[in-house]
Amino acid sequence: MLLDFSLFQTLIVGLIFVWTGFVRTGLGFGGAALGLPLMLFIDHDPLLWLPIIGTHLLFFSGLTLSKRLHNVDWAYLRSSSLYIIPPAIVGVFGLVNLPTLWVNIFIYSISLFYGIIWMLNRTIASNQSWADKLLLILGGYVAGTSLTGAPLMVAVYMRNVAKAKLRDTLFVLWFVLVTIKMSTFIALSVELHFVTALALIPVAAIGHVLGLKAHDAIMRNDRLFKRWIGGGLAIVSFLGLLSLDWPN
Repeated sequence: MLLDFSLFQTLIVGLIFVWTGFVRTGLGFGGAALGLPLMLFIDHDPLLWLPIIGTHLLFFSGLTLSKRLHNVDWAYLRSSSLYIIPPAIVGVFGLVNLPTLWVNIFIYSISLFYGIIWMLNRTIASNQSWADKLLLILGGYVAGTSLTGAPLMVAVYMRNVAKAKLRDTLFVLWFVLVTIKMSTFIALSVELHFVTALALIPVAAIGHVLGLKAHDAIMRNDRLFKRWIGGGLAIVSFLGLLSLDWPN
């Protein structure tokens, strides 16, 4: 059944999903990282939103990849998955079992970190093999917990995958990670809110198409785009932390 939101909340949710669809295809990553902090203002339960985001990631990444699997760096995807998938599985179980407040603090804190470094025109980067592995492990865990680990893993993928193959390779990675997450949700009887996810697909499709059209322009102005969205993300995440019901 559809979520019981007011008309105003439904409109805001629709706009957020247009935004996540735009970011997902415009940048090739970050739809959850830039959308989930906003969604948590509507409802603080991550387990409400993450299955919906997961359904959309499976649908849109599968749609985008249906004719582009030839453009995937399969060799690097296989080697990097050894460091990403195990911590991602651990992260999923953490999401299901940790208190909602802790998960919210984690999500807003990691989003605040992303926002600050983007706003300051800093990048997450490494030039060492051990640092690459550490970022992949951390990114896998964060992705398992909240689907917001993309910037950590992208920092490594950008150095090891040709730019022409980067977005399609990342989409396969997101597809695999979300499949693991959704399978775990099903095994643990977590409500998937599938009807709501399906109802929001046409809305997210608007952002998806706009992002595809804007991808090249965004890549040419990557730093400027990230600076603006970084500032917005930092503000939203800081306000999100303030809005939580902290224990006395």
